[in-house]
Amino acid sequence: MAPAYGGKFVTKLWRYPGKGGWTFVTVPPRLAPPVTHGWGRTPVDATVDGQSWKTSVWRGKDGRTLLAIPRTLRKTKAHGDSVHVELRFSSL
Repeated sequence: MAPAYGGKFVTKLWRYPGKGGWTFVTVPPRLAPPVTHGWGRTPVDATVDGQSWKTSVWRGKDGRTLLAIPRTLRKTKAHGDSVHVELRFSSL
């Protein structure tokens, strides 16, 4: 039986430090897929707080799997705020 990747989870937003830092969520290890493309990324269909888009998750140098959350989808939410996330990996 193939392992299941993706799913739903609730987590907190965090901002990469520094000017122009992006805002991310960390994908729980049990839901993280293997890397399928260059630069440590895997294409996904993501939904955050009911807003869906096609994007990629990235495997960081520290081993965490990260999903960048664009400002237009975060709306008024920022570092430390909770979000509901669903990831689907159509390429796996």
